Amino acid sequence: MFNQASGAFLRRLQRMRGDRGDVPGWVLVTVMTAGLVTALWLVADDQLRSLFTSALGRVTGP
Repeated sequence: MFNQASGAFLRRLQRMRGDRGDVPGWVLVTVMTAGLVTALWLVADDQLRSLFTSALGRVTGP
């Protein structure tokens, strides 16, 4: 997949950043947030849909 030049570049980049290949915190936060949203959506889909419909029905204005 990688040729020798690109492998050397990636190793050099990791040494410059001091990164040893661990997953950055923002990736974990993003994945966990997506998981929570998906879980809430699966559990409360009908309730959220009725809440949204009810809220739109009560909107009045110009």
